[in-house]
This record gives sequence, structure tokens and C-alpha cells, in this order.
Amino acid sequence: MPIVPDVPTGGFQDGHGRGAAHPSGPLFRDEAPHEHPQEPMPSPTPPPPPAPPAPRQKKSAGRNLGAAIGVGVGLGAVIIASLYIWAPAFVGVIAIAVVVGLWELTSRLQERKQIKAPLVPLAVGGAAMVVAGYVRGAEGAWVAMALTALAVLVWRMTEPPEGYLKDVTAGVFAAFYVPFLATFVALLLAADDGPERVLAFLILTVVSDTGAYAVGWRFGKHKLAPRISPGKTREGLVGAVTFAMAAGALCMQFMIDDGIWWQGLILGLAVAASATLGDLGESMIKRDLGIKDMGTLLPGHGGIMDRLDSLLPTAPVVWLLLALFVGTG
Repeated sequence: MPIVPDVPTGGFQDGHGRGAAHPSGPLFRDEAPHEHPQEPMPSPTPPPPPAPPAPRQKKSAGRNLGAAIGVGVGLGAVIIASLYIWAPAFVGVIAIAVVVGLWELTSRLQERKQIKAPLVPLAVGGAAMVVAGYVRGAEGAWVAMALTALAVLVWRMTEPPEGYLKDVTAGVFAAFYVPFLATFVALLLAADDGPERVLAFLILTVVSDTGAYAVGWRFGKHKLAPRISPGKTREGLVGAVTFAMAAGALCMQFMIDDGIWWQGLILGLAVAASATLGDLGESMIKRDLGIKDMGTLLPGHGGIMDRLDSLLPTAPVVWLLLALFVGTG
């Protein structure tokens, strides 16, 4: 009898008589295996519900608005009281603001740039400059400015010569930037209608800043000077000019002796320009120093210098235009 080769269990022979192992799965796709029945497929996990859209962020002023308003109202009350109760007291307010502003500026220069502008002669000379402007007029202000610059040069000689040039240069700049420009406010006060001139100057500057902020916050899209102050827009500048010109016409017509409304339009335009340039100028200084604010003395505002930035360059502009329009009084 023929020898039959052993075939593995479950095996089969192909057409040539060779043995082949039966695969563990079915021979055909539609053949269900009997040895290992299929387990039911798990039901697919339902996709997660779509995330709700993120709420639209509101524009923010980046400041504590309540504190800013409170401080502004308090400063306004002090200014108005000193103006109309006893005018020389307002000269003291200017002198105090000048000394604090000089302290902030010289402190930031030393901290960020290692520039040691001498504070003592600046503070004494700055206060004297304001008083001299009120008592002796523009001539007194110029003399006090020259003496303050000389005092800065001499005071710095008591220290080693290293850095002398940059220190005295910064000192003379600080003397001009803060007390000398502030002296024009004292010159405004010295006129017969001095309190009204000072108040008009403050109103126009504040209105210009407010108009720039309000219009720029709501409609601003085109940057005015993005490398210096990214928050300022061309639309904000239009708002500053519009608001300041309207306020200028009202102030000249109803507050300034012999003033005419059309003169106020010119005055408002000039104030908007000088206030904007002053704000940009201090922004340039702060960017060079790598700081956001000059100080922290005024909650919601920063430091004194952060409030004087638009006022300081505007004071000589207002004084000059009022002198041309209605005289120095």
C-alpha cells in the first residue's frame, strides 16, 4: 500500500501534492471562522462638542480708571483753590511740582543710564526760576536759568571727572525741560487776568489729551508714531485738534479779557500740536530709558512727569499766543 505522507492537523494538499498549513483565519473574506468568533466592534466615541467662541475682548485703557479720575479731581481742586483763593500759593504748587519732577527725572537717569545729574542745584534753581518768573517776568526767568546752569557745572566739580560731560549735559537739559518751561505758567499767572489765563491753559491741554484719548480709543486704526508711542493714532490727533479748537474758542470768548473766538481756534490748534509733541517727546525719553512711567507717585497716572509731559511744552506756546492776541496784561 502506498505510503501516505503525514499531513499536519488541519492541513491540506495543494494541486502538486505538497502539504500546506491551513491559515489561522478564513480562506475567503466572507468565510467566518468557527474557532474564534469575532467580538463585537466597540461603538465609536462621539466627537467632543465644539468649544464655545472666545468672548470678544474689550478695549482697555491699561490704567486704573477709578484711581486716575480720583487723583485728577483732587489735583484739579488743589489747583483751582490755590488760583482763586491766593494766587501766590499757586506759584508754590508749581515749584513743588517742578522739584518732584526733577527728582523723578534725575532718579530715572541714574537708575537706567548711570547719569548723575546733580539734583540739589537743580531743585533750588528750579524753584527760584519759577518765583523769579512770577516776580520779575521773562527777564528774571532767563537770569535764574543761567544761574542754575552755572550751579550745575560747579556742583558737579566736587566729584571725580569721569562722566562729567554727560552729567552736566543732562543737568542743563533737566533745568530747561522742567523748571524753565514751567516758568511760563508763572508768567501767565502774573497777568491781570492771570488765574483765567492759567485755567484756560490747563483746560485746553486737558481737553486736547482727552479728545485724543477718546477718539483714538474708539476709532483709532492708523498709528501716528508707532516707534515712539504705539498707542497714539492719527484719528486721536484729529480728536485732539477738534476738541482743543472748540474749547479754545469758548475760552477766548468768555474767559480772556479782550479775547475773540477766532483767536481761540488758532490757540486750540497750537495747543493740540504742542501737547502731542510734548507727549511724544517724553515717550521718546521713556523708551530710551526702558521704562513705562517716570514714577508711581500718582495712582492711575504714574509720576508727576507723566502728567507734565504735555503741559510743559504747551505753557510757552499759550503764553506767546496770548501775548500776541491780548498782550501780557
